[in-house]
Amino acid sequence: MVLAGPSTHSAITLNINGEKHSLSVDHRTTLLDALRERLALTGTKKGCDQGQCGACTVLVDGRRTVACLQLAVAAEGREITTVEGLADGERLHPVQQAFLDLDGYQCGYCTPGQICSAVAVIEEHAAGWPSAVTGDVRPEAGPPPLTAEEIRERMSGNLCRCGAYVSIVQAVAQAAAAQTETTEAAA
Repeated sequence: MVLAGPSTHSAITLNINGEKHSLSVDHRTTLLDALRERLALTGTKKGCDQGQCGACTVLVDGRRTVACLQLAVAAEGREITTVEGLADGERLHPVQQAFLDLDGYQCGYCTPGQICSAVAVIEEHAAGWPSAVTGDVRPEAGPPPLTAEEIRERMSGNLCRCGAYVSIVQAVAQAAAAQTETTEAAA
């Protein structure tokens, strides 16, 4: 007689790019594998599968997450945004546009993760979050200038094996300036 053990699968609903997706997953399934293998959202790339390269970076509740280390079952009920969900119809997100304008990619493999990280970096900076290179970390000091040094530090979790870092830094700076202009014009 074989005794049935606890189930190793769960039925979950993931909210990805504003759409709900219901699926049954093994408890060990990573968010990355659920996105790519189960939902055909292949913009998110599998790089090192160890959380070290950033190629699989997505936004979970607006914060950067390496999808290869996030279990799909732990993402249930959270808002997940992949690179496919950043554009507004045919209009690219300002970060996507800046990467195109300034050649912030070469082979393009790391680009989706770089773009998702850049979106979060700009938001984190605007919210006043300091980085390891921020000189004055007191909240009343406000956000530091978004210098190339700040951008490099904040994007350091995303590797580009082609070496497009100069263009990536320029693209993040351009997108952040565009967002600041838009925010100021709306005020």
